[in-house]
Amino acid sequence: MTDPAGQLAALRTAAGEAVLSAAAELAGTDPLAAASALRAREIEPGWTALTGGDPDKRHRLAAAALTQAELRRRAEAKFGTDARRMFFTRPGLEQATRSAVASRRAARLAAAGVRTLADLGCGIGSDAIAAARAGIRVYAVDADPFTAAVASANVAALGLDHLVRVECRDATQMDLSDVDAVFCDPARRSGRTGRRIFEPPSYSPPWDFVAGLPARVPRTVLKLAPGIDHELIPAGAEAEWVSVGGDLVEATFWCGPLAEVPRRASLLPADHQLTGSGAARAPVGPVGRFVYDPDGAVVRAHLVAEFAATVDGVLADDSIAYVYASQAVQTPFARCFAVLDAIPFSVKRLRAALRERGVGRVEILKRGSAVDVEALRRDLRLAGDAAASVLLTRVSGAPTALLCTPTGR
Repeated sequence: MTDPAGQLAALRTAAGEAVLSAAAELAGTDPLAAASALRAREIEPGWTALTGGDPDKRHRLAAAALTQAELRRRAEAKFGTDARRMFFTRPGLEQATRSAVASRRAARLAAAGVRTLADLGCGIGSDAIAAARAGIRVYAVDADPFTAAVASANVAALGLDHLVRVECRDATQMDLSDVDAVFCDPARRSGRTGRRIFEPPSYSPPWDFVAGLPARVPRTVLKLAPGIDHELIPAGAEAEWVSVGGDLVEATFWCGPLAEVPRRASLLPADHQLTGSGAARAPVGPVGRFVYDPDGAVVRAHLVAEFAATVDGVLADDSIAYVYASQAVQTPFARCFAVLDAIPFSVKRLRAALRERGVGRVEILKRGSAVDVEALRRDLRLAGDAAASVLLTRVSGAPTALLCTPTGR
């Protein structure tokens, strides 16, 4: 049997660091060959100190070290060079907040005067680390013993254990009377199967507890899945959707005195922000010379009308988030395409239009269309040297294909 906690403790020692250093040299290569090479490598006093000469322990610890080395390699996209000193679990890395997002959130909390923070459901510690670096003292808890141990190892590895205390504890039992603010990132995966959980009542801690936090600690921040229902936004809270490099990564509810606007879309790394009520409706009009495909954060924040106003745009269907305009405007909030043709959708018509233009490479996007993109790509049977974009949508309720070229704006 494996002993994850024992392996983590072993890898945190000086001898363990030597094994991890050797594993890092082998990360990304063939797993079986890497494991064999690491077990055969003489690492003194590493193997002797860690395994007492037991070959089975050596085998298991080599596998654990290679897993950590591979996770560290992958984690650099989220954590930069910090990843080389941190420890991870596969689900912990997948669910962890990117350092750029966590740092931005921590800076906002610090600017609001937060000095002590309860981190409920801290995971591997990414938000606790960012808060500590912003000068905030953090009391972090996670219900899973091994996850809490990983978070504790990470704050120690980054020299922040004087500001962060990590405990394995049920978040619902934590005393919140002595903190300035609460950050809660409820687990949205089953601890037993690892599958995603989409229903808030099944979160851990459960939604009733999470939703009740702002009444207990007014300065509460909730990190949630981007697809969270707007009906669950606490009264008076700011609901923010964040995308990084075009990938929609999270929704954040800023409660009580932390709320600044009703809705916000934030695009990192440049930190472009669009704000509004989330209730405005964009005007409806004809397909224009240009069509904008708004960033997912803009769409999920219900700020399409606010975006349309920035480009003097309209919707061709009041339920579809493509915005049409007469000019191409430089904007960080959407991709812009020049419309070459608007075709009532049928595979035959679209195939003919693409062949007429010699299109052999096509990007297919869709909003408001049930068409299977990969099946359509096969059915088009394209040949040619030109490239184009096809946007599948509805215009005044009618299925439509827009033949376009990106403008670069």
